[in-house]
Amino acid sequence: MTEAKKQAGSTAAGFSAEERAAMKQRAAELKAEARRSSGAEKAAAAEEAVMAKIAGMQEPDREMAERLHAIVTKAAPELTPKLYYGQPGWAKDGKVIVFFRSGIDDKARYSTLGFSVSASLDDDSGWWPTSYALKHITNDSAELIARLVRAAVR
Repeated sequence: MTEAKKQAGSTAAGFSAEERAAMKQRAAELKAEARRSSGAEKAAAAEEAVMAKIAGMQEPDREMAERLHAIVTKAAPELTPKLYYGQPGWAKDGKVIVFFRSGIDDKARYSTLGFSVSASLDDDSGWWPTSYALKHITNDSAELIARLVRAAVR
């Protein structure tokens, strides 16, 4: 095992403690979704879980996640909040399109705005961005995020 892997908390199986925790969180999310009966009940519970997750974040990630939530919900009101591996995500037809990863939770030097494989960001160039590092959100980056979110849901 390399020194970097030892420092990152990797195990013999290759997953860090943070990665194992995220996988367990995702399994719990899926089980909770399956137990709920109505679509409206699921949506309300999912939004409540996302807002609770955001409220529990440390600064500056909480401020970024709150602003990102406002940007996403304004740019694509058809997306619904949904936890995604224990972090805030926004879904269309139950599939997460865009998500936020807390850099503090991940013990990384920046947070991440990401787009899942369900996002419609494909273009003719054959390559497109799937994630961005976030240290803070400016007015210019907020406009870019809104454009990307609108494109991702088309």
